[in-house]
Amino acid sequence: MWSKLLPKRIAKGRKLRAMSISIQHVSKHFGSQAALSSVDLEIPAGQVLGLLGPNGAGKSTLMRLITGYLPPTSGKVLVCGHDMGESPIEAKRCVGYLPEHNPLHLDMYVREYLEYVAGTHGIKSAKARAEEVLAEVGLTPECHKLIGQLSKGYRQRVGLGQAMIHNPEVLILDEPTSGLDPLQLDDIRNLIRTIGQKRTVILSTHIMQEVEAMCDRVVMIRKGMLVADESTAVLSAQEGGLEAVFKAKTV
Repeated sequence: MWSKLLPKRIAKGRKLRAMSISIQHVSKHFGSQAALSSVDLEIPAGQVLGLLGPNGAGKSTLMRLITGYLPPTSGKVLVCGHDMGESPIEAKRCVGYLPEHNPLHLDMYVREYLEYVAGTHGIKSAKARAEEVLAEVGLTPECHKLIGQLSKGYRQRVGLGQAMIHNPEVLILDEPTSGLDPLQLDDIRNLIRTIGQKRTVILSTHIMQEVEAMCDRVVMIRKGMLVADESTAVLSAQEGGLEAVFKAKTV
């Protein structure tokens, strides 16, 4: 089904892996509390997927399972064909992660920070790679500044840069537009759309307009279970639009 919903730019472009992420019967418990219950989800390469749900629905837990930050209680998470439980190093190399609370070293310079992150990934030409990413996320004019001197929008660009520095096939973005003003919002939205032309992207947000602007597909989650999985165009075309579907499925 989802091969029919891939953007034309992917279908007619370079050859990609058939499936970037495969989540198979995954559950996650914290003590007696079930954060996720028997989740099954397949995400093909080259797709931008919006993950929606109310607070506490399990969105961040699911993202942390995909990144390998948390292990599932049961089930399997495969990233680019690598089992996160059996081959965690190989799987994690395929993933870039921008958490909701962007953890940056505010006393480092932008270029210095990206070179440092490149070094932690073992990239031999760390300086050259940092320059490539600076250009890709639009930070070249700001590269000489301390991160602590940047606006929230530019700090988000730095966060995106660190997530992309090792050229992962999958990007996980948790509330990437939170707290941005309208101009910053538009800039980051355009940047994520551009990034999504080359990589598989999963992003969580509470802003329906963001999903409609950036995502090919929407998955809604409620109380740890998937309650909707459809193309953005199909859900937006329903009566009341995407917001009405969200309220009907998750409230």
